[in-house]
Amino acid sequence: MDNRQISIVSLFSGCGGLDLGFEQVGDYKTVWANDFKHEACESFRNHFGNVIVEGDIEKIDPYVSGVVPACDLVLGGFPCQDFSIIWKQPGLNGERGNLYKSFLRFVDAKKPKAFVAENVKGLLTANKKKAIRQIIEDFQNIAPGYYVTPHLYNFADYGVPEFRERVLIVGIRIDTGFLFKHPSPTHGNDDRLLPYVTVGDAFKGVESVPFNNEKLKVQERTQRIISLIPEGGNFTDIPKDSPYYVKGMISHVYRRIHRGEPSKTIIAAGGGGTWGYHYPENRPLTNRERARIQSFPDDFIFYGSTTEVRRQIGNAVPPVGVHEVAKALKPLFYGKYERTDLLKIQEETLRLPIEERLKLITK
Repeated sequence: MDNRQISIVSLFSGCGGLDLGFEQVGDYKTVWANDFKHEACESFRNHFGNVIVEGDIEKIDPYVSGVVPACDLVLGGFPCQDFSIIWKQPGLNGERGNLYKSFLRFVDAKKPKAFVAENVKGLLTANKKKAIRQIIEDFQNIAPGYYVTPHLYNFADYGVPEFRERVLIVGIRIDTGFLFKHPSPTHGNDDRLLPYVTVGDAFKGVESVPFNNEKLKVQERTQRIISLIPEGGNFTDIPKDSPYYVKGMISHVYRRIHRGEPSKTIIAAGGGGTWGYHYPENRPLTNRERARIQSFPDDFIFYGSTTEVRRQIGNAVPPVGVHEVAKALKPLFYGKYERTDLLKIQEETLRLPIEERLKLITK
């Protein structure tokens, strides 16, 4: 294998989950990054070195020489709040939906051989499916053109102890002729795959980790509520005749882990009852337990308050979940592949109705 490092420019980096996943497979190296949250930048800087620029991405001009280095690959998860299925999906009309255009701007300026953009599942249906179509077309139109293939991943299928669905949009520069194929799942209930990594697997020895492992103070009422919920259950398991019965909430509320399966999705923020809860102990998860669920190694230290660290972990891409994507892209950067007429393939794909293309994305 060629030992040349594959250089990454990282956008909307957060604490660095996506970057970490690529670097863990070897050969990849983040050379420049950006985020606007101070604490996330501190967490990123502690692990990756002083390559992250803290500040508003819209005030950074990647076209100016010397501001952002050349790179092989652009990575990033542009803000997803306006695409999330939890909210009202304003999509491209939302206040933050158009921040993807900053990602677009950096790709246009640096012309990397490839880019990988991460977002929530709701991106596929936002604005009556117009958002994903517009985003794909915008990236395709960057000269010399990009072959763009979105795909819906469940990261539990790739070795993460968490059922977490996210869209990865992979773009390959047309003139490379590299036909990228999204990797098949490695884990699952199929006998041909490795078994799912469970929360029980992930939590082995977690109590001895010294970093980000503080237990929250829990009110007696909350402890009583949690005690009524079985392993893997949520607020709907509280008996209706109980004085602690609650109704009309999202499924995240008072969700307890199940040790024999991957966790439900860890979320970044929320009020009472949304912290994710241990079993058998009647308490919220610690941030290190959340980090284990998100497949972060124990030596990855998060900076900030307990609430801020929760946000960083919940917003991050699980590093292990993108290992197979990182491996599948390597031949592109070392020239070890047979060239394909990507433009022809792209034109054939574009002839399909958007509904058919979305079926391919989620297949």
